Amino acid sequence: MRGSEDREEYVVRILVYFFAGACAWAQADERGWEVHFQATSIGQEHGSFPSLYEGENSLPPHPEHRVSITATIFLSLKLNRHWEFVVHPEVAGGRGFGLVTGIAGFTNGEIPRVSSATPTLYPARAYVKYTDDGFSIQGGKFAVTDMFDNNTYSHDPRTQFMNWSLMYNGAWDYPADTRGYTVGFAAELKRPSWALRAASVMEPTTANGPIFDTRIARNRGFAAEWEHDHKLAGRTGALRVLVFDNLERAGVYRESLSIRRPGTSKYGFGFNVEQQLTQDAGVFGRYGWNDGKTETWAFTEIDRSLSGGFLWKGARWRRPQDAIGVGAVQNYITGDHRVFLASGGYGFIIGDGRLDHYAPEQIVETYYAWRATRSWTVTLDYQHITNPAYNADRGPVGVATLRLHWER
Repeated sequence: MRGSEDREEYVVRILVYFFAGACAWAQADERGWEVHFQATSIGQEHGSFPSLYEGENSLPPHPEHRVSITATIFLSLKLNRHWEFVVHPEVAGGRGFGLVTGIAGFTNGEIPRVSSATPTLYPARAYVKYTDDGFSIQGGKFAVTDMFDNNTYSHDPRTQFMNWSLMYNGAWDYPADTRGYTVGFAAELKRPSWALRAASVMEPTTANGPIFDTRIARNRGFAAEWEHDHKLAGRTGALRVLVFDNLERAGVYRESLSIRRPGTSKYGFGFNVEQQLTQDAGVFGRYGWNDGKTETWAFTEIDRSLSGGFLWKGARWRRPQDAIGVGAVQNYITGDHRVFLASGGYGFIIGDGRLDHYAPEQIVETYYAWRATRSWTVTLDYQHITNPAYNADRGPVGVATLRLHWER
């Protein structure tokens, strides 16, 4: 694993050197390049909670305290009016509760299942993008969630909701490596009232693994999304419809997951809506569905997900940059998935060794984001999880969070 991290660090340095040279080449036009920064630290804790039994991937029932940190340099260079080169070196470190296990809708969107708690440098994004008259296409390394399943009120765990199944469609097992990124191509066509986008990207060689499978003829991820923008009573809103089909070397729940076949299909769809209510408030909702027959491969173990909530800016109390958010989500798994867990099966996120009493996982999250200065935002957040990992014999558990976010 150390060798893999060394290679990523080497790639980051090469990309930064290349970018620096390109910026020097383009310095005659200072409008051609941009540099931004962000850093986010999230501290979380949960207390003890009832637990009749536990297994390898259970959320520990004793108190835990965990901290994560990410820092990113956003580098972009417009070579001309059509071509743009983007590099985002990132440092990430820390661990989540139970090594990020035990809750399907995990509580910290900034802490994927990283391989080391030590802060590590890696290339989060590095791609080339072409844009012309509302059409764009990009190729390289990026996160498919940058372009798909967006929502004004719930999409960024650095400033909004942090729960995995609130920030994204929990049932979309979106293609990604351990850190949440992939390699491939994505295209988008934007018009004044609608947009259409599609992507074909790589899948990891193992479930939630760090290495991409280059056999794209047999293993790959595909996603397409249609978006319609509208106005209701003069207020803006949007509807997005997502479909996806992942071909991966995964197992089937009705069989032993030790039998993995290349090109196993995991497909599904999602609906994503948002609606502005006032100048400072809006609501959102998502529904996600996947076939539920195939092993979860990249994101998290949710087969159905229904979520919604609202965000309210602080203009009324003379804090226009502050925000209050309240959201709730209910996650489900299929019968095949339940039987697999009940018989002692483990995924890479959940597994209590048995599942005597299944129940949907229910999560409520609320936060207050205080814009302390132009660059700093301090957020207090609380999440209440009932039936963690779909197990009515464990929990409920409460998670308190302090988030510090800086950007320039």
